[in-house]
Amino acid sequence: MKDPAPGPDPIDLPFDGEGDRRAEEQAVGVASFILSLRARGIRDTALLRAMELVPREVFAPRRFSDLARTDVALPLPCGQTMTGPGTVAAMLLALRLAPGQRVFEVGTGTGYVTALLARLGAEVATVERFSTLAESARQHLRIVEAGKVRMEVGDGLALRPRERFDRILLNGTVAGIPEAVTSLLAPAGRLVGALAVEGLPRLVTVVRTEEGELRQEIGGPLRLSPLVRGVAETL
Repeated sequence: MKDPAPGPDPIDLPFDGEGDRRAEEQAVGVASFILSLRARGIRDTALLRAMELVPREVFAPRRFSDLARTDVALPLPCGQTMTGPGTVAAMLLALRLAPGQRVFEVGTGTGYVTALLARLGAEVATVERFSTLAESARQHLRIVEAGKVRMEVGDGLALRPRERFDRILLNGTVAGIPEAVTSLLAPAGRLVGALAVEGLPRLVTVVRTEEGELRQEIGGPLRLSPLVRGVAETL
């Protein structure tokens, strides 16, 4: 009786232990990140879910990627700052966004907040004064496949006739809310940003009533850089 023909040599499949370890560390980091937001009083389920699913590390400068899921602001090119997640969450919570609403965002930055707005179901028009940041933000938003986003380089504090938005988000501090911006609020619209009060940024909410009246409310302190008028000429 003949011996059976030898079968094919077994294939040695490599064990990707390093990949598994990184995935586990990432999952732990995301869980810790969300718990830290909850500890700050952020309880909105949709907002927490959006901040879980939108990877801040995609938007953070590469040299600070290990800090992306921590509640710290990060330095950006053009002398700008990527706002800390706790501040972002507080502002988005105050915005009271509903899916399908039109949002005007002043100060695109890295595009991280833009992606969160889109994840929450908004139709976003965002303006960035630095072309360098705008180009990076476009790339970031493509990577995460953000939803309905229209971005441009320009002055977000300038007059924009014939446009109306349900929500406006100012990603920075202003000395006063420009009328050119409040004029964009639709009836029952809501604006959130930071207002310099005695030299310190504080959360500000402006609501346009159904009758067209503007009502302003000042909240707690925020860590937000100033918003500057105009378009950057060289960056």
